[in-house]
Amino acid sequence: MSDYYKVLGVSKGCSDDDLKKAYRKLALKWHPDRNPGNKEQADKKFKELAEAYEVLSDPEKRRIYDQVGIAGLKGASGDGPGGFPGGFSGAFPGGAFPGGQFHFSSTSGGFTPSSAEQIFAQFFGGASPFSGGMGMDIDSDEDRHSPFGNSSGGFPGGFPGGFASSMPSQKRGTPGSNSSSRKPDPIKRQLPCSLEDLYLGNTKKLKITRKTIDGSVQEKILTISLKPGWKAGTKLTYANEGDEVARGVFQDMEFVVEEKQHPRFTRDGDDLKCTVELDLVDVLSGGSTKRSIETLDGRRIEVDMTNLRNSAETRIVRGEGMPISKSPGSKGNLIVTAAVRFPTGLGEAQKRELRRLLSGGMNL
Repeated sequence: MSDYYKVLGVSKGCSDDDLKKAYRKLALKWHPDRNPGNKEQADKKFKELAEAYEVLSDPEKRRIYDQVGIAGLKGASGDGPGGFPGGFSGAFPGGAFPGGQFHFSSTSGGFTPSSAEQIFAQFFGGASPFSGGMGMDIDSDEDRHSPFGNSSGGFPGGFPGGFASSMPSQKRGTPGSNSSSRKPDPIKRQLPCSLEDLYLGNTKKLKITRKTIDGSVQEKILTISLKPGWKAGTKLTYANEGDEVARGVFQDMEFVVEEKQHPRFTRDGDDLKCTVELDLVDVLSGGSTKRSIETLDGRRIEVDMTNLRNSAETRIVRGEGMPISKSPGSKGNLIVTAAVRFPTGLGEAQKRELRRLLSGGMNL
């Protein structure tokens, strides 16, 4: 990496807000989960951005970097005033670094970058949003379209269900203030939801238990707010609500939306599909082919199935599908398929008569 400032596209005299805006925009753009077709380059860029932000957002590291560059930063002693292994001990008068002492999170050997995913999670207050994390969708690299669009670098409004304080403060601050140890894997749980829940939105309260390092068991009620339009596979992460795996280190709780089977509708992306039955005699004779369908929010809409040309023909009712979470106020379509019921138990005389009647308009 040649220049941390160039990596983030900022000037050497940039402010903290400038750094946050630059990192937010570029980290969202180059997150590996958002670039499955360009994984290798995205992973490299993502790590470079995290390292650059971790250094420049920390006044102490930034001051050292500005004075002696990357080599000096990574070779600096982590325990005291002055002194650079490998030939830097005499770089400054008296062997001391300008501005006083400096300390790094690593125990020796100077600065060691934290993991890029850890920096990203600390900055945004959660895991990757591109796989549905935190139940949010991101459509654009532009800040105004990002759910993380505030300059503070935090999740607006806190965690779902009001758990803004569930992440300890040291996890939400400057990345350099934390250990670079790997975050333990989350505890994953399925979250069964009806189509009505995902159509209207809903609030669920879940009782969870977690084990502490001393063997005790704690209970807590989590409030989960479901957003209209969420799909199966959407992930909601609650930081540090899982088991304690080491003293003061807790797993996250990750809930994955699971869509329950519905008796009348099936979901296809943002569209809903259903089937209505029609008698063959009505289809052929112009009888009653209008059907009333009850929607997921309890309304009734009428669908006209006249002039069918085959037994599996569909009608599309626009704007009566599932809400589109990325486009509030918009919905997919309702696709209605005709299922024609054919008569059974016809005698031979009835079959001959039916053939005679239909032979004038059909090629039998």
